[in-house]
Amino acid sequence: MRLAPLLALAIPLLTPLAASAATVISVGDGDTLRVEDGGKKLTIRVACIDAPEMAQSPYGQQAREALQALLPVSSTVTLKVQTKDRYGRTVAEVFSADGRNAGLTLVQQGNAFAYRQYLQQCDQWAYLDREKLAERYRLGIWNPARGIQRPWDFRTARRGAQSQPAARPQRPLNLTIINGGASPSSGRRWYCRNVGSWERAQQLLSDGHTYLDGDGDGEACEALR
Repeated sequence: MRLAPLLALAIPLLTPLAASAATVISVGDGDTLRVEDGGKKLTIRVACIDAPEMAQSPYGQQAREALQALLPVSSTVTLKVQTKDRYGRTVAEVFSADGRNAGLTLVQQGNAFAYRQYLQQCDQWAYLDREKLAERYRLGIWNPARGIQRPWDFRTARRGAQSQPAARPQRPLNLTIINGGASPSSGRRWYCRNVGSWERAQQLLSDGHTYLDGDGDGEACEALR
């Protein structure tokens, strides 16, 4: 019977004492969200886990929906901050209003991997134990034998593919906005803060502005969601 182990997984962890409260603004993917904390808007990278990228269909979308269910927009969350990553995101364990550790819950649901490379500041045995149980019961990302391609391997492969020179560009690689439309430009470089919308960022990415996808996950400017 699977019931007893799965019930054990459902036990929430208590919110840590040394943490700060914030309000959820949006959820970008399975391990990224935007919050407002003390009047400041922050992009949070959920610590200790690595969720499938959005391009890893259908698992990326499933992970995002699972995180949205755990941390709905406008809900209050508690952040146990660890550091900032190279993209300027705040890395933190995130706890829901009812005290559940969101990252650990995603791992135990089979919606994310324990991020072994970055478990030093986490209760690594809890994450690895939950992952082992999710694998045993073939939940989510573990439904295929041995699990889906790891997100870190997926990103590495994407970056390798993007670094290959294009044989024949089908359209101009550099665009500028004129009267709301796109037209060729010489050397225009975009920054996420100036793009205006998430949808526009994805269009620029498809037009060749691959530097907007800093982490190589196939999605540009996730913070604009």
